[in-house]
Amino acid sequence: MAEYELVHEIKNLCRNNQMRDIFFEEVECSDPETYLRARLKGKAVELTTERGENGAVTIHAVVDGLIQKFVFTPI
Repeated sequence: MAEYELVHEIKNLCRNNQMRDIFFEEVECSDPETYLRARLKGKAVELTTERGENGAVTIHAVVDGLIQKFVFTPI
């Protein structure tokens, strides 16, 4: 399993508020997309995955209508 720093960003949809909620954590997983699907289990989820050349994985998710971004960077 690989170890990643995970940056989880939740876009604020409130009008006139451009701040975002940002959370940091370290996770171990073999595949970031599989890990995220298990983490968001039971919710209406749409995922778009982008893989970077340095091993980073960025996943854009719409979870029950809420736009979120997950960036997995190898440690």
